[in-house]
Amino acid sequence: MSIGELLRPRTTVDLTKRPRRLRSSAAMRELVREHAVRVGSLVQPLFVVDPGQPQGEISSMPGVFRYTVENVAAECRELAALGIKAVLLFGIPDFKDSVASSAHDPAGVVQRAIRAIKRDVPEMLVIADLCNCEYTDHGHCGILDEAGDVDNDATLELLGRTALSYAEAGVDVIAPSDMMDGRVGYLRATLDGSSFGSIPIMSYAVKFASAFYGPFREAADSTPQFGDRRTYQMDPANAREALREALIDLDEGADFLIVKPALAYMDLIRAVKEISDVPVACYNVSGEYAMVKAAGRNGWIDENRTIDEILTSFVRAGADIIITYFAKSYAQRHRT
Repeated sequence: MSIGELLRPRTTVDLTKRPRRLRSSAAMRELVREHAVRVGSLVQPLFVVDPGQPQGEISSMPGVFRYTVENVAAECRELAALGIKAVLLFGIPDFKDSVASSAHDPAGVVQRAIRAIKRDVPEMLVIADLCNCEYTDHGHCGILDEAGDVDNDATLELLGRTALSYAEAGVDVIAPSDMMDGRVGYLRATLDGSSFGSIPIMSYAVKFASAFYGPFREAADSTPQFGDRRTYQMDPANAREALREALIDLDEGADFLIVKPALAYMDLIRAVKEISDVPVACYNVSGEYAMVKAAGRNGWIDENRTIDEILTSFVRAGADIIITYFAKSYAQRHRT
């Protein structure tokens, strides 16, 4: 067979179907792009520390810092100038005990940070993560029972006290991440009963006991001193249970639902989106961030293209909101 015969189009191929026509240039590709990441839908997590805690860049999360209350508002001003409209606060206190006393202290680190940000950058939406692992000396997410497991119902009262202290400080959204049964309903009743009914709850409805949290535990100084969190965080193998958790939180009054982690759970982002009538967020967690940063620094991947691809995949999966440590750098690169 001659070369001409080899190159001749086969009559069995329908060459009227040419999808490549719509990939011919950057302008064409942008024109027909189906999904896009909006800077306004990104949430930047921020770590805020008491004066006695280490500050500065986190070794396992290059480009992510621990801020004092005094300088977190300045960071929020920079974020707002880039078009980022929301931050998620985590606090690292000087004092820890077995019952997380610092978590609900009106003068606690998160409470002071909320006031500072709302005073200096009032347009910034301040979301406060609600958990106890950063505040307990044992590193677990609640009050322990005699057997050393987290006491679900005793922890609810502690969460309620902390939520009220955040509300009184001026928080915009409360995000419980503890994975206690019934916490959304308890928090909704607590807020509503104290004239804070307008504060929405962004529930970590689907939160797995994941290996991807390692760098966060360094950043937040929240590694459990014994055992693990598998009696309250979800088994990564379970999908139907994830949907059950989401439906329970919806029934209890959640205003947003979070799937965490994001990258290994995009099937569940889609599944939660399909059963939900509230906005769905995903949390692009610390381990996912650290892997990309490490591979980028070693020259193994094109870091910026990888970030863009990952964030776009979350949107394609159905996420309305993306909580990500890449928010600031993404916004800097995509200024309009």
